Amino acid sequence: MNTATLRQNARAVLAVAEMSFRQNVMDLFIIFTVLIQPLLVALLALWMLADKGPDYIIFVVVGSGMTGLWSGLLFICGNSINAERWSGTLETMVGVPTPLALIVIGKNLANVGQSLVSMASSYLLAVLIFGYDVHIAMPLHFIVSLALTVVAFISFGMIIAPVFVMNPGVQQFQNAMEFPVFILSGFLFPIALLPGWSTPLSYLLPTYWAAQAMHLSSSGGAAGEIFFAWGMMLAFSLVYLFIASILFRVMLVKARTDATLDME
Repeated sequence: MNTATLRQNARAVLAVAEMSFRQNVMDLFIIFTVLIQPLLVALLALWMLADKGPDYIIFVVVGSGMTGLWSGLLFICGNSINAERWSGTLETMVGVPTPLALIVIGKNLANVGQSLVSMASSYLLAVLIFGYDVHIAMPLHFIVSLALTVVAFISFGMIIAPVFVMNPGVQQFQNAMEFPVFILSGFLFPIALLPGWSTPLSYLLPTYWAAQAMHLSSSGGAAGEIFFAWGMMLAFSLVYLFIASILFRVMLVKARTDATLDME
């Protein structure tokens, strides 16, 4: 792939991201998912931990923001292709010269980026409403952790989106998938509080490693543990992108050969 092709693909991804952001920014369901619900989670947690000190507060701020990221990934990125099918534009999107995978990357980039507002709103809630002096212990590590979290979440969304399209039965469990991941990922409390048998499940979730990196860098954890979480996120991202490439090929066969992609 030459430089000109890379520039064209980058422009396509950014154009799709901009259009998706404009479409989603006033959607009431998305506003509730990435703003209202994380604020409610943060409000409840901050009220419960009001006497625990600033170390707990930054944990709540980051954790409640992570809940918004996961909810946005599950509901918005997961339905990014289905939304085109429901509106009758999926076949057109498959037929355009721009690869479908690039279009979905652009959609996921906009959706995950929009979901970051949940973390900012939780921070403002803790500072402005509760009056806490909240600061990030390792700013540079936190920025890198946030960037890798975005990459990992976009990569994970590249799997969820085609799975929801090709297996509509899976989507029936969409709501039930939200809170178990909150718990297993350690967004609001350490997974050490969970039964021992659940620990391997947490290790298989990219959301867990994202939460680890974000919590450790914001609270001042060991640098080695942060680097390990970064490596796990990168490894998961590569695996997910490989699996996604297979899923998209299968989906395109259904669209162009079987002509069954628009069928529930």
